[in-house]
Amino acid sequence: MIPFQSLAQTYGTPLYVYDFDAMKEQFETLKEAFRGRKSILAYAVKANSNLSVIKHFASLGSGADCVSIGEVRRALMAGIPAYKVIFSGVGKRDDEIREAIASDILYINVESEAELGRVEMIAQELNSKARISIRVNPNIDPKTHPYISTGLHDNKFGVEINAAKRMYIRAKNSEHLDPVGIHFHIGSQLTQLEPIYEAAVIVADLMRSLSAIDIDLKFFDIGGGLGVRYNDETTITPYDYAQAILGAIKGLDVTILCEPGRFLTANAGYFLTKVLYEKQNGQKRFVVVDGAMNDLIRPSLYNAYHRIEALDKSGEESLADVVGPVCESGDFLAKEYPLPMLEHNDVLVVHSAGAYGFGMGSNYNTRGRSAEVAYEDGQARLIRSRESFDDLIALEREYL
Repeated sequence: MIPFQSLAQTYGTPLYVYDFDAMKEQFETLKEAFRGRKSILAYAVKANSNLSVIKHFASLGSGADCVSIGEVRRALMAGIPAYKVIFSGVGKRDDEIREAIASDILYINVESEAELGRVEMIAQELNSKARISIRVNPNIDPKTHPYISTGLHDNKFGVEINAAKRMYIRAKNSEHLDPVGIHFHIGSQLTQLEPIYEAAVIVADLMRSLSAIDIDLKFFDIGGGLGVRYNDETTITPYDYAQAILGAIKGLDVTILCEPGRFLTANAGYFLTKVLYEKQNGQKRFVVVDGAMNDLIRPSLYNAYHRIEALDKSGEESLADVVGPVCESGDFLAKEYPLPMLEHNDVLVVHSAGAYGFGMGSNYNTRGRSAEVAYEDGQARLIRSRESFDDLIALEREYL
């Protein structure tokens, strides 16, 4: 059991706590599901980009899926080998492409014909050959929240099949491009296997048709998106997930590349916040806490559910909105949530906060971001200090 009360006392609140042992277990479970096939698990850094978290996965043999040059730098700094680093994302600047090529990472995931042209031109300037993969949009409905759907033509990601074929032929004929992989990712928090399988079949068929014209790709990149349980979701087992992918690529001699993020970190993370006071507006009950939407925006942004535990409290429960100090009506961690009566300094634990929690935080209302703590083998250690006011104004002070 993680000693949340003592951690809140030692490090203060709001506070993120990450169970590194649980992260390791998730990684090894997914790795085992692909045992017997060439595979790389490339941790999706955007889920939780703390350097110690990335280093933890590096120690387990992970690669890294990055969506900015900053994430590429984080991955390399934390010990991910360059040959296991992928650079994805729709809008890569020229300087980012240039640095990625110079860093000799595994490949750049290309998302448009225009981007392919920029990569080719920059590789030529560098007198180099850029390894690339093309992100294919299979136009499959992922059955998830529209904000995290990425595999439909309505989404900004990837290219449709015919465009992908043109791009591969161009890359094959270029002196400065080396097409080594094919990529798809239809969305995040996927809880139904059928859309994943359908997308994999479409992309595998494209890979076979490319092989017929001597474009032989080495990597079959299935993206990430494997869903987790926040409340009562029925999730996909890693074994079933792997079997669906293996069925789709039957007969292809490729390395499977998987980009898990949420699956590895979400349920290994906790957000601790203290009660400031309770407030009653007519019949409406509010629990006002020191954590806010700038710390954990998922409830406000997606209306996402997070289980909330009131530590060391019991008694009759009634519905309450758990709200923070930020000056927005959308500043809440939960609405109409059953909680016992609470007092000043009671600690609430917000569960499933290890993915897209701290990383999506901000300094809105000039609020310093939370500290982060790792818990491993029964020991806690600080892995990011709490931001101070001086940290917040450091880049502005000299211009006063």
